[in-house]
Amino acid sequence: MKTRGFITIVFTLALALSLQFAKTSKAAPKYSARLISPTAGQVLRPGQVVRVEWQSALPKVDFFEFCEMEVKLSLDGGNTFPYHIGPWMTGKEHSFYWTVLNTPTNEAVMDIRFGCEPWFPESLSPQTGSMFVIKESSGD
Repeated sequence: MKTRGFITIVFTLALALSLQFAKTSKAAPKYSARLISPTAGQVLRPGQVVRVEWQSALPKVDFFEFCEMEVKLSLDGGNTFPYHIGPWMTGKEHSFYWTVLNTPTNEAVMDIRFGCEPWFPESLSPQTGSMFVIKESSGD
């Protein structure tokens, strides 16, 4: 009886591990984005209206209508992204107009995020190669 129970446990464990291996060994769908505007080194001023535009490679997911794009802003070179600057967007959108915040920095970076919960987790795409400048308000 002990041998039968042991074999059952080993078989169940082997099956569970093989199923887990099959889940994790499949190539995960990929997401990437590339910022087109603003460009690296561009100088923006508070109150200026700028077209934020990007190209993206989206994963093929079921229920695409539940997917969304999100754009966040970093003022410290991409270490943190405290500002959500874009409107609500579907995965099909690639631009919006943004009124530049009065947040002076020489290290502004955008993160173009895509997610489709629960089918595809939110994926980050910080654009550290496209760092730009937000000048101080002139006080006019």
